[in-house]
Amino acid sequence: MTEVTKRPVFVIGCHRSGTSFLYHSILSSGDFVVYRSETGVWDRLVPLFGDLRVLENRKRMMKVWLRSKMFRRTGLKAEQIEPRIMAECETGGDFLGIVMEEMARAQNVSRWATWSPDNIFYIPEIKRQLPKALFIHIIRDGRDVATVLDKKGWIKPLPWDQENSLLVAGVYWEWMVCTGLRNLRRLGRDYIEVRYEDLIASPREKFARLGDFIGHDLDYDRIQQAGIGTVTDPNSTFKAEFQEGTFNPVGRWKEKLSPSQVSGLENVIGATLDELGYPRASDINSVSPELAMLRRFYRSYFELKLWLKCRTPLGRFASKQPLELIEETQQ
Repeated sequence: MTEVTKRPVFVIGCHRSGTSFLYHSILSSGDFVVYRSETGVWDRLVPLFGDLRVLENRKRMMKVWLRSKMFRRTGLKAEQIEPRIMAECETGGDFLGIVMEEMARAQNVSRWATWSPDNIFYIPEIKRQLPKALFIHIIRDGRDVATVLDKKGWIKPLPWDQENSLLVAGVYWEWMVCTGLRNLRRLGRDYIEVRYEDLIASPREKFARLGDFIGHDLDYDRIQQAGIGTVTDPNSTFKAEFQEGTFNPVGRWKEKLSPSQVSGLENVIGATLDELGYPRASDINSVSPELAMLRRFYRSYFELKLWLKCRTPLGRFASKQPLELIEETQQ
């Protein structure tokens, strides 16, 4: 059996920023565990079941997790993993490491990677628990991300702000990206950034750079040939474009948003677009008082929701996460 000795890789980024595409590209390069799911460790399991040093918490967690889609996609049997979890697991990092190591042995590979946009909020905790972890932060133009998030209806504004849903989605992107930058840039050599647009425009060059960082040959031709997941089947909101052969995920906001929408969005998140090197299309460089207030309010609102979810019993048990963990197969 292959020993899992190489450093794990975490793909980090805001929702709809290319995290799954980058993750599947890494898996397609070979010698990585193929696991087609988010792991949900720090954003789902740990908040729900608490301190994993407590045996009863581990038992409750495994009772739920072994019935979940996340477990079924590992391809493992309960007896391959449950004894180690009961005996060795004290943190979310222990849990993930044990699961991935057993999958690596079963698949005869030597490395593992994982992705989850919400891991961006738990970087210090992840690094403490898995000190060898390497982090790749993929960043995409916030106007493209906000366009998709708004179309999907994933970021819900408060009832009186329905007409500002695009702006709220933009604030969400900014909040996630800035949270990631604040946490990740403290990691020094264990962290690298890549722009989604660069990965699309110059894939050979950028994958070679990322390969040097993680110590693995990310050969573009091999990645394309293996074509796991979203490498060959993009997880796009605009499926018709892919089917028609007009698929171009970069700068889609230029066609999908009106000039007034672009102006409003850049008014709200323009400073972060500037910092990241994304040129503005509008001439407005100052934020109106009303939009500045909206930005401050929703960033505080997102922070509060995250704190309630992770730190309070009400937030944990009022969430829908237990339903998300268990696939509805008992119909």
